[in-house]
Amino acid sequence: MTDRPSRSGSAARSFGSVADVYDRGRPSYTRDAVAWATSAEPLTVLELGAGTGKLTGQLVGLGHDVHATDPDVAMLDVLRARLPEVRTSVTGAEDIPAPDRSYDVVVAAQAFHWFDHERALPEIARVLKPGGHLAVVFNARDERIPWVKKLGRIIATPPSEQNSLAVLVAATQFDQPTVESFKNWQTVDRHSIQDLVASRSDVIGLDEEARAAKLAEVLALYDDYGRGMDGMQLPYLTRCLRAQVLDRPETPGLDLEGQDQGEDTVPIPPPTDDDSGMLLIDFR
Repeated sequence: MTDRPSRSGSAARSFGSVADVYDRGRPSYTRDAVAWATSAEPLTVLELGAGTGKLTGQLVGLGHDVHATDPDVAMLDVLRARLPEVRTSVTGAEDIPAPDRSYDVVVAAQAFHWFDHERALPEIARVLKPGGHLAVVFNARDERIPWVKKLGRIIATPPSEQNSLAVLVAATQFDQPTVESFKNWQTVDRHSIQDLVASRSDVIGLDEEARAAKLAEVLALYDDYGRGMDGMQLPYLTRCLRAQVLDRPETPGLDLEGQDQGEDTVPIPPPTDDDSGMLLIDFR
């Protein structure tokens, strides 16, 4: 269903080597986006690919009973330090340590593209309660703004949510997904914009000289457009996909209690300046 590597593969697990950098540099999510993706009412939520807990804190803030998972223990260590009350498991989306029909919601933020979907989607459907749903969340830079588009040229624009939408549209375990977008802003300065770039998997894989050159290029852009150590606002559109699990017969469950814990797509209309609710200004 996908040619992307598993979240437990070497590229995905490279984030653990820069867990603190990732935590400092990556944006969070707005409460409205998280409430739409999951629910404004407290539910049982399984978070896959939780990383350092960028989404987890928002889930807890909404009152959800959260089980946060990630295959990289170094990433989860950061989450555990911040949210020691949250139950965690070191595991991937392809082998979930939970019985059948355990959760109201399964959510993956900035992680779904790493999953082996042929293995992960049946597992996700298995652990969802009847009527439960899968939510997929992405922060995508708003490259309608000129300086953000230039940043994208330097560090490359990540795959759009179209790929994830196509996977969910084709999935036999779920109903057709619904989509919503939310504005989000991240304050960046000369330090945090370097962390943002240094936490990307393609940059992590560069040799020391190439990585330094990439960071220097980003700093030159920031110095041209930025506001020094006062920082500037990096705009995002948080895209949320939500798909309800389809009814299925009861199947024997897997109880691992005690374990450490190019084809047809449905296009997403691009946002327009009229509905963006923000000025498309260039910080020149």
